[in-house]
Amino acid sequence: MRVGAGRFAVLLAVLALLFAACSQSTSSAAPSSSTAVASEQPSGSAASSESASPPPPTPLPANESQAKPGDVTIRWYCCLGTGDAPEQVQVERKVADDFNASHPGIHLQFEGYVYAAAADALSVQLGSGSGPDVVGPVGVGGAERFKGQWLDLQPYIDKAGIDMSQYPESTVKLYNAGGEGQLGIPYAVYPSVLFYKADMFKEAGLKEPPHQWNGTYTMPDGSTRPWDYDTVREIAKILTVDQNGHDATEAEFDPTKIAQWGFEPQRDDLRQTGAYFGAGALLASDGKTAQMPDPWVAAWKQFYEGIWTDHTSMTGAQFQTTDLNPAGYPFCAGKVAMSTNYLWSTYCLEDKTTGTDWNMAATPAYKGKTTAAFNADTFRILKTSKNPDQSFEVLQYLLANNDLLELYGGTPAIESQQDAHLEKVFGAYSQKPDWKVAKEGINFADVPNFESYTPAYNKTFDIILKYGTKWQTTPGLNLDTEISAMKDEIQAAWDAS
Repeated sequence: MRVGAGRFAVLLAVLALLFAACSQSTSSAAPSSSTAVASEQPSGSAASSESASPPPPTPLPANESQAKPGDVTIRWYCCLGTGDAPEQVQVERKVADDFNASHPGIHLQFEGYVYAAAADALSVQLGSGSGPDVVGPVGVGGAERFKGQWLDLQPYIDKAGIDMSQYPESTVKLYNAGGEGQLGIPYAVYPSVLFYKADMFKEAGLKEPPHQWNGTYTMPDGSTRPWDYDTVREIAKILTVDQNGHDATEAEFDPTKIAQWGFEPQRDDLRQTGAYFGAGALLASDGKTAQMPDPWVAAWKQFYEGIWTDHTSMTGAQFQTTDLNPAGYPFCAGKVAMSTNYLWSTYCLEDKTTGTDWNMAATPAYKGKTTAAFNADTFRILKTSKNPDQSFEVLQYLLANNDLLELYGGTPAIESQQDAHLEKVFGAYSQKPDWKVAKEGINFADVPNFESYTPAYNKTFDIILKYGTKWQTTPGLNLDTEISAMKDEIQAAWDAS
C-alpha cells in the first residue's frame, strides 16, 4: 500500500499528456516503467545492461549501531511501500538500534531506498545473490512483484505458538490466498467505508446511509431497498446539484454547471474500483489467461455512466482541478455527498473546506454481496534468507512495535487493539464519526485482493491506468468494446513476458 495525497491526480495528469503517444506512465507513487524489472523478472534476475543505465540510487541512511563479533546480521529492507519519508526513516533506524540493544547475538541492519527506486534495487540484489532478509512494510501489490520469493511462515508461527485467531479471518486469508503458504502475518490494515456528508443528505430530504453492514435504506417515498449500488445510483442523482439548485433527476439540471456531486468511487486503480463490487482477480486459475471478473465489469460500467450519463461523478478534467480536488480526494473539498475510500483518506477530513458534518457508513452491496476493498501492510521474509529463525525473531519484534504502526498510519490487525487505536485517532477530531463501521468492514475485505499477482505486473498496471484515464476523459465510448480491448492488451503483455 502506498499512501500519498494527490497520488491519482498526479497520475491522471501525467497520463492525460502521454496517452496520445501511447507511452507508459511514470509517477513517484505508482510503479514506473523502470520498476518493471521486479514484476516481469519475478525470479529476481538483474536488469538488462544493454542500454545505458542511470546512476545507482542513493540508499537510505542505515542505523548507527554496529554488529559485534559473532552476531548474526539480519538485513531489514525498506521501502516497497510506505516508510521512505525522512521522519519515518529516523524512527525506523531507532527501532533497529533499539532491537540491537535488547537482542544480543542478532544485529538488525536497516537499509533501503526511496519508493521509486526500491523495487529495482531489490531485484538487482536478488539477482546477484545478495538479497536482504526481512522486507517491509510492504503491501499486497509490492509483494506480488516478487511472487514466489517469500518464505512460508506457517512452521515458524506454529513453533512460536502465535494465535492467528486474534486476527480477523479475512486478514489471515489475505496472506495465504495464493496457495504458497502463510506468507505474512496481519499487521497494519486500511479498511474502506462509504464516507458521506450528513448535511447534504438532510438538505436533500434523504435518510443517511446505513451504518450496519448488509443493511437496508429507506427511500423518500418510504419504500425500503437493499443498501446496494442500484440504490446508491438512484440517490446519487438526487444529491447531484447544479449551480441553479436543480438535481440530476430534474429536466432543468445543467450537467455543465455542477456544484455538488452525488457519488465519487475510489478511482486510484480500476482493479480497486471493481473490488468494491466484488473480490476478483485478473489472472484466471490456469495461471496464464486474463479474465475480467463480472463484478468488476459492472463496477466499471457504473463508474463510466456515473461520469458521462448520470453526471453524479466528476470527469477526469474536473478530478484534476485544485478547487475540486485540492488534496487528491474530492470528498475533502466539501463538494461530494458520498465517496468510497480507505480509512487513511481521513488525512484531509479536518480541513475547513470539508465541513464537520461528515460520517462513515457501510459500503453498498452488489447482487446481495457486500465487499469493502482492502489495503494492508506487513513485513515478510525472503526465501533466500540464510538465517530464517533470526529473521522471524526480527519479524515478530517489528510487528509488535506500536511506534512503527502509528508511523505508517495503519489500524492494528489484532482485533483486541482496534478499539483503543481508533478511539485515539478519531477522538482528536472535531467531528466524531462512527469509526466502528470501519472496524466491522474488515470482515468484508476483498479476498483475493485486487492487487494479487499477474504476469508482467507493472506493465499490466500501466495498461489498466491507461484505460482508466481514457474512460474518465472520453465520453461516448462502448464499455464492452473497451473492456474487451483492455483484456486483449493485457493478455498480449502476459504472452510476451
